[in-house]
Amino acid sequence: MDVIFLIQILITVLFSIIAAIYDIKSNIVPNKLNYSLIFFGLFSNLILSIISNNIKYILASFISMIITYIITYMLWKLNIWGGGDVKLFTAIATVIPSGLNINFLNIFPQLSVYPFSFSVVINSILVSFPFLVVFVAHLIFKNKIFDDNIDFLVNIFNIGSMKYIKNSTLNKLIPIKDLKEGMIINDYYFNNEYIIELLSGIEGNLEIYKSNCNDFKYYFKSQSAGGITSNEVWQLKIMNSQNIISDNISIKLSFPFTPAILFGLIIAVIYGDMMVLLVKNVFLVI
Repeated sequence: MDVIFLIQILITVLFSIIAAIYDIKSNIVPNKLNYSLIFFGLFSNLILSIISNNIKYILASFISMIITYIITYMLWKLNIWGGGDVKLFTAIATVIPSGLNINFLNIFPQLSVYPFSFSVVINSILVSFPFLVVFVAHLIFKNKIFDDNIDFLVNIFNIGSMKYIKNSTLNKLIPIKDLKEGMIINDYYFNNEYIIELLSGIEGNLEIYKSNCNDFKYYFKSQSAGGITSNEVWQLKIMNSQNIISDNISIKLSFPFTPAILFGLIIAVIYGDMMVLLVKNVFLVI
C-alpha cells in the first residue's frame, strides 16, 4: 500500500512540475496533462480499493474530485485563478483525496479535517504572495516605470501610484493577430451592434456589457481569469480582418499560479496544512 501511495505522490508532483513549466512558458496548462492525472488518480485508487477490498479509496477519490472542482470553480468565477488551475487542483484531489501517512519514509504531515486538496489550495494561496511580489517587481523594472517617474518610487503606496503601476504593468496592448487562447481581455468599447450578434453566438469567456461612457454604447471583456477560448480567438481575428474591430486590443498579464500550486502540494505532502500549523504555533505561544 505504501508503495502505491509513494507512486501517487511522485506522479502528482511530476505532473505539477510539468504544468508549472507550461504555465510559466505559455501561460496555459494543457488539458491533456490534467485529464491524464485525473485518470491516473481514479485508476490508482481503484487499484487500492481492489487490493484492500475496501471501497473507501475510490469513493474518497471521486468525492474529493467533485467537491474540489465545485469549490475551485467558484473561485475561478471570482477571478482568483485560471481554468487550468481548477483542473490541476481537481486532478490532485483525485489522486490524493485524504491525508498522507507513509511509514517507511517517516512522512506524517499535519492533517486537517477537510480533504487533502483543500490543504493544497490553502498552501498555494499562502505561498503565492512572494511569487506575486516578485512577478510584479519584475514587470515594474522590465517596463522601467521609475525611470521617468521617480516620484512613484517615493510615494509607491499612494493610491494614485498603485493604480498607475497596476495599469502600466498588468495591462498590455497587443495586435489582434497575436491573441492566444487563455489571454484575458480588458474592456473593449464599441458601438457596432453587429459585434454583439457575432460574439453572442459563441459559448466562451467574453461577456458584453452596456457602457456608461458617452462615446460608446457597449464593451466586452473576459468575465473570469480563464481567459478567451480558441473559438473566441478565431472570431476576434475574423472580425479584425473584416475591419469590424481595431487592430489592437488590451489584455491583462495574468500571474502564473501553477508554481504556487506545486509548492503548496510539496508543503502539504511533507508538512501538512500551513494554516493548521500556524494556528497550532499561535496556541503554543499563547
